Amino acid sequence: MSNRTHFGFEQVEVEDKAQRVRGVFDSVAGRYDLMNDLMSAGLHRLWKRFAVNATGVRGGMRVLDLAGGTGDLARLFADRVGPSGEVVLTDINGAMLASGRDRLLNAGRFVPAVQCDAEKLPFPDAHFDCVSIAFGLRNVTRKESALAEMRRVLKPGGVAAVLEFSRVWAPLRPAYDWYSFNVLPRLGRLVAGDEASYRYLAESIRMHPDQATLKVMMEQAGFDRVEVHNLAAGVVALHLGYHY
Repeated sequence: MSNRTHFGFEQVEVEDKAQRVRGVFDSVAGRYDLMNDLMSAGLHRLWKRFAVNATGVRGGMRVLDLAGGTGDLARLFADRVGPSGEVVLTDINGAMLASGRDRLLNAGRFVPAVQCDAEKLPFPDAHFDCVSIAFGLRNVTRKESALAEMRRVLKPGGVAAVLEFSRVWAPLRPAYDWYSFNVLPRLGRLVAGDEASYRYLAESIRMHPDQATLKVMMEQAGFDRVEVHNLAAGVVALHLGYHY
């Protein structure tokens, strides 16, 4: 059995990938939100709002946000669950997690922040009404393990939301590829001072499972039903996994 995996288009040892990914996000944490706005022309905010609304989360519920980064989803969820609910923000990267915690505190939202690995969650079984991961699953080394962990900590009747870049509509792929491999690295160099990290991010999107493959992976992880919602012609897809 191979002990290698992909880091963008590069093959690396499995045990090295997490450290390489951590280096990427240590580098970009300070300009992460600005770069997201520039790369997506602000659309990422609409995609995240759509995902949160689609979960049906309501007051008093308990939500776990994985790879939550600078806290966009956690803030939206916190507004929905209200003071009687709870949102837990997690990320494997300390710099990103600190940025998210500080942003939430500055916005008047107290959200517990836990640094942890999505493949080995430090939470009990059947604990959350909703588990989310937005633009983070493609950076996980063992995606099957992370999906199984999402299913494990979800209560019966709960929902898991995976928002991620996916396979774009075929006629748009040439333009999308040109933008990804020419514009994004240049933006990274000019705005974040890091061209290589944004080249990796473009490559990681191409290596991520497409909509149909991820749906099957979620079903194999134990979800009873999986819905797929394509956004922006498949540039992004929202997978909702239900546990009955």
